[in-house]
Amino acid sequence: MSRRLTLPERYAFGPSLASLQAPNGDPCVRVSAGDLWMAARTPAGPGTLHLALSGGEIEATAYGPGEAWLTERADAIAGLRDDVTGFPALAKAHPLVHRLARTFAGLRMPATGLVFHRVLRAILEQKVTGVEAFRAYRKICRKFGEPAPGPVDLLLPPDPAAIAASPYWVFHPLGVEQRRTQSLLRAAREAGRIERCAGPAEATRRLTALPGIGPWTAAEVVRVAYGDPDAVSVGDYHVPNTVAWALAGEARGTDERMLELLEPFRGHRGRVCDLLAHGGIGAPRFGPRMPIRSFAGY
Repeated sequence: MSRRLTLPERYAFGPSLASLQAPNGDPCVRVSAGDLWMAARTPAGPGTLHLALSGGEIEATAYGPGEAWLTERADAIAGLRDDVTGFPALAKAHPLVHRLARTFAGLRMPATGLVFHRVLRAILEQKVTGVEAFRAYRKICRKFGEPAPGPVDLLLPPDPAAIAASPYWVFHPLGVEQRRTQSLLRAAREAGRIERCAGPAEATRRLTALPGIGPWTAAEVVRVAYGDPDAVSVGDYHVPNTVAWALAGEARGTDERMLELLEPFRGHRGRVCDLLAHGGIGAPRFGPRMPIRSFAGY
């Protein structure tokens, strides 16, 4: 199945969809400057979505039992349901945000409608370096994934039922310690209820009710699964410092200070954090970096 999508002016395909792909070789998603291939476990069954940029349009083509669901949702996945109408006025509250909003006016936030795949990534990214998290993600996808429908070599994201049925020791050689594994197993057991949430508020409530999932993990999930532009990753290692440095010239910031500085942008606070990241804004670094470990060797 396929459909053509008309694009807003200055739409930035690759940067808008980059968050859908885990760095360093995602087995389930591939994003380039003009193409997205994404394997998914949809409510209608497994499927693969291809978005191809062509002039001022995107051609969306889907494969497999989930093709109708993916085709219907293709505009949301591309970020074309992202409503930025009121943001330019809010951005004027700070000169840097105003400049970044104009520079990256083509950015849109995707909304996949697929929750558990993002929960998997977010839990694996808890309290570890990106290198550790993405390495474990690739190993889990390769162990639990299945070939996706369509003409490209992708794996379907792990079936939450297969995750839930696995004992802890299966994940240790994949680089995930007991704490994160237990959080992942709990989320997998509740995946059906989580996937049926009507919006980001309900999803946040259900997710944070699970032991081992806090505001940071929930925000990382709803920002992509629902395209929530206000989701702020409270508890992040870097973001409070980045926001404090960018908006107030303070080298270090707490979660409370971050939220205070972002308050003028309420409704788009997560979007402001994304703009700072796209703009390469970062606070000065002091002290050693977090070490890269391998739990599989413990």
